[in-house]
Amino acid sequence: MSLGDEHEASGGYGGTGQTRTRLPDTGADPYGTPRRRSSSRSLVTVVGVVVLLIAAIAFANRGGGDSSSSTDGSAAKPEAAATAPSGQRPVQSKSAAGIPSGFAQGQEGAQSAAANYAVVLVSADILKPARRPEIIRQVFDADRVSELERNLDQAYDKAFLDKVGLDENGNAPKGSTYVSRTMPVGTKVTDYGGSTATVEVWCTGVYGMTGEGSENPVTSDWFTMTLQLRWTEGDWKVDSFSQKEGPAPVNGDNRVSTSDDISKAVEEFGGFTYAR
Repeated sequence: MSLGDEHEASGGYGGTGQTRTRLPDTGADPYGTPRRRSSSRSLVTVVGVVVLLIAAIAFANRGGGDSSSSTDGSAAKPEAAATAPSGQRPVQSKSAAGIPSGFAQGQEGAQSAAANYAVVLVSADILKPARRPEIIRQVFDADRVSELERNLDQAYDKAFLDKVGLDENGNAPKGSTYVSRTMPVGTKVTDYGGSTATVEVWCTGVYGMTGEGSENPVTSDWFTMTLQLRWTEGDWKVDSFSQKEGPAPVNGDNRVSTSDDISKAVEEFGGFTYAR
């Protein structure tokens, strides 16, 4: 579940105190029946596979004697891709809250911090009053903690929790699971000053409520978070953040999973510590 368009750290969830709710079609299961893959898409897929197989066979059968090969038997190393990891250890430790910490002081460390903090800030745990103060103290600059606690307590009040189907403790009804999981796709530094950094994190995620009759079924989202970071007390901390929609790709023809499948996936598949 994304925080919303141009969400400022001092504002509410989505900047308006609202959440996105997709109502089910009248008289229909909100998860629907699996969509059929179009025949045209299947044909394109088959043709693509055939082309790849032909190319692979041609490459495998290509004889030696390539004039571009190195005479000493060593090949030139390819340049690293733009999204290749730096090779630095991403974090030194994790806090008691389970949030990565101990990032390196550098652009790579700032990107690692931003990616991991994005995951935490758009998680189901941030909606739990008992967990929120611990998360805020771990993620944010100490000078911003008091202000953020007040603002987020107001943004995620009982009215908001009611709207997304959670009780006052941020828990889903019995038999349901509230899902809000974020997966960073990539990061980039837009400004760096040694002790300060601005990092954009392109994310995708899933959010919503599982369970029969849910009016907020689990769906996917694409968004970009911008985090202003500050190096303080030997680690990167968030000074402020904002969010905007996209970039979003064209939706694929994936079959829609059942509510039970989504619940099991959330319980069985753990998350990652992200590094740049």
